[in-house]
Amino acid sequence: MRTAIVTDSTAYIPKELREKLDIHMIPLSVIMSGEIYQEEVDLTAIAFYKEVREAKELPTTSQPPVGQFAELFEQLSAEYDDVVSIHLSSGISGTFAGSVQAGEMVDCIRVHPFDTEVSCMVQGMFVIEAAKMAQKGSAAEVILAHLEELKKTARAYFMVDDLSHLQRGGRLSSAQAIIGSLLQVKPLLHFVDTKIVPFEKIRTRKKAMKRIVDLLSEDAKKYDELQAVIIHANREKEALEWKREIEEQLPNVTFRVSYFGPVIGTHLGEGSMGLGWMKK
Repeated sequence: MRTAIVTDSTAYIPKELREKLDIHMIPLSVIMSGEIYQEEVDLTAIAFYKEVREAKELPTTSQPPVGQFAELFEQLSAEYDDVVSIHLSSGISGTFAGSVQAGEMVDCIRVHPFDTEVSCMVQGMFVIEAAKMAQKGSAAEVILAHLEELKKTARAYFMVDDLSHLQRGGRLSSAQAIIGSLLQVKPLLHFVDTKIVPFEKIRTRKKAMKRIVDLLSEDAKKYDELQAVIIHANREKEALEWKREIEEQLPNVTFRVSYFGPVIGTHLGEGSMGLGWMKK
């Protein structure tokens, strides 16, 4: 009984790691200046942020076609008995629903969709855990049970640098964006019931980042070990400095650094920072 692991591009798992762990990836797309780009395939995060700065209007995003999922599942059926298909939160994208629909279309392999209820490398940590278990021969049901346990401990907080992206995306009123920008408000966002909602409004970037670390510290006291990821929107130097600073404070937390790629970066904007974690 072999189990394949599938995810989407918003997990932002490096290609080398995907290949090492035999993770199959379906890309979401960004539409810029009338051109369609598959993120992590045709478009890197660095190229994306450069393009957006020069563009006259914000890009838009689109989820993968259901047929692309179905085609991949059929291909995997030649070598695998089951697929665990792990995706970004169903409250912000129809990608998870697409994997469910495609799973119902194919009868040559059993498909088990999993809604992480988060995104980016926090989603990726679910995928990496599942892939390691699959390589050791764990059954799909055992993998899913473990992912559900991890979900109970998973947290993700994001801070946006520019409120205009949230406002244009319909997540913030024009008045809130104008007032927030004048007051330098940095809204902390998190996921509740699959959707991104405000957690707290904090006046400065430095205070917002400290607040996220405080939240991580609280959880670090509850568990023997945590795995965490710092996520940045084209602010790698700042992310690495933040990592060095907080890993000294929290020796029982293992950190990695990742990024907001084109699809998620479209909605959060350049300069955004995030921190997510779960039990190790």
